[in-house]
Amino acid sequence: MHVIRDPAQFPFLGNAVVTSGTFDGVHLGHQRILTRLREVAQASTAPAVVITYWPHPRLVLGPPPSHPELLELQLITTLDERIAKLAELGVDYLLIVPFTREFAQWTSEEYIQNLLLRTVGTKQLVIGYDHRFGKNREGGFDYLRQHADRYGLTVEEIPREDVDAVGVSSTRIRQALRQGDIATANRYLGYHYPLTGTVVHGQKLGRTIGYPTANLNIREPLKLVPARGIYAVWAITAAGTRHQAMLNIGVRPTVGAELTQTIEVNLLDFSGDLYDQELTLEFVTWLRAEEKYDGLNALTTQLALDAQNTRGALT
Repeated sequence: MHVIRDPAQFPFLGNAVVTSGTFDGVHLGHQRILTRLREVAQASTAPAVVITYWPHPRLVLGPPPSHPELLELQLITTLDERIAKLAELGVDYLLIVPFTREFAQWTSEEYIQNLLLRTVGTKQLVIGYDHRFGKNREGGFDYLRQHADRYGLTVEEIPREDVDAVGVSSTRIRQALRQGDIATANRYLGYHYPLTGTVVHGQKLGRTIGYPTANLNIREPLKLVPARGIYAVWAITAAGTRHQAMLNIGVRPTVGAELTQTIEVNLLDFSGDLYDQELTLEFVTWLRAEEKYDGLNALTTQLALDAQNTRGALT
């Protein structure tokens, strides 16, 4: 997949089949649109193109990043995760349009003429039933259908019943993750929820009780970290090796009071140095809530049970 981050660098295609949107999560609803995009492109022997935007429009048009309203803006997928998922789904070109206040002022006519026609060379559009574009979201399927001949476009709308048939939305996925309901989130996504970070130094307490952990620092501040608790996950190293692992997201109440939240993962049957390396976690299942135990011996006993349950969940 060709990834272009500057519209000025996009190669004019002339016959592109295009869809556009933020595609946060690239969930099953999005996948239905992308599947149809690929089908239309293959039937027309044309490239399949996705147009997306970065940063998220609400970051540019909404309140300051510290505002409580932006808590709802937590991302299901980072931009890198979104790129990887779109590549897996057979997209030929991905155009990442820098979302600015100036771009947000484009009318629907300017959006079509400047971006779809002159930049990309769009001949066919495949869009979801609720797709909007242009200043104040003034453009949509009805507008495109009315003016399709003038633009030389063929426009196909994926109807509500096709997208909603899977009962999925980015909002529902976020709600599930915030509740630790990994099973529901994964079902809506169609894949295991990922979380990627860099391994940093921690207190190194885990190694003293036989369960050394890798402490993750998440680079993308808007990436949604699931609810506190213990999870069975797959851990994928920078070298691409996969390991069964148990993950703790929490504040370690057995160790002390009022500690900051950490993301600590124990890779089962692994020995080696992961410091400063990138590690990706794929969430498989929730095991239990984080609890406070009466000392490290009791915690160690529970961790042994967690390890056993993790192996069972990942086998």
